[in-house]
Amino acid sequence: MADFNSRFITATDGLQLHLRDYAPVSDAPTRLPVVCLPGLSRNSRDFHPFASRLCEDAASPRRVISIDYRGRGRSSRDPDPAHYNVGVECADVLAICDALGIAQAIFVGTSRGGLILHVMAALQPDRIAAAVLNDIGPEIEAEGLRDIRDYLARRTMFDDADAAADHLEAVHGPTFPALVRQDWLDMADAIYVEENGKLVANHDPALVAPLLTMDFTQPLPTLWPQYALLAQKPLLVVRGEYSRLFSEKALARMKAQGPNVETTIAKGQGHAPLLHHPDLFERVKGFLDGR
Repeated sequence: MADFNSRFITATDGLQLHLRDYAPVSDAPTRLPVVCLPGLSRNSRDFHPFASRLCEDAASPRRVISIDYRGRGRSSRDPDPAHYNVGVECADVLAICDALGIAQAIFVGTSRGGLILHVMAALQPDRIAAAVLNDIGPEIEAEGLRDIRDYLARRTMFDDADAAADHLEAVHGPTFPALVRQDWLDMADAIYVEENGKLVANHDPALVAPLLTMDFTQPLPTLWPQYALLAQKPLLVVRGEYSRLFSEKALARMKAQGPNVETTIAKGQGHAPLLHHPDLFERVKGFLDGR
């Protein structure tokens, strides 16, 4: 797969942020870069197969930036867990774009990344030329968020990659029947790092703190006003066929409210779909090629 440069940018509060910068295989000055934003506890490695294929594409290669939010991947951990919120993380993404001289880009937001794009649409809409929302929208389901909370709170560790892949398949396999063994191994490689002889999730355990204090008996907040701004852009919304976080009802409402909104279903996948999976990749790339 493609090579990349690891780069570090200083956030406005001094924290060190890491990103992967994938250069296109040939000069593509007229093509907008793609900026990839991962899920809540995930990191830039999630997008490696996706980014590699985009930057190496023979007909339309693009520069791809894949970001580690604060407290994830190789970015520094924040001493104040309250800063692990979409507002601060959106400011970090904008600081990275400024440091790299990216005035406008196509953004790909998986789960948490898509929420950040809702905030960005309210703060700096001109930064977004187009966007892909991967299994996320302005309204999410409480049961799916509880699943994420409970999963992150367990903080499991493993002896090797096979054990980590076995665990991921046991937990997520029912909602990802389209995946094969290599997919689970690749996912384990993206999620876990070695610490003291064990594989552990590559994020600050304090990320779960805000979820532990949430009152799930109350309606979750929504971002429909921000979505109205985001939906003015060319937008592709992906929903995992078996997603418990992002409902069919929310997807239909997003489509109805956005004249520029395209939608697609990631067959055989749950939350959140692998964008490099063959069928889904071609659909996403087709959307990108039009921009």
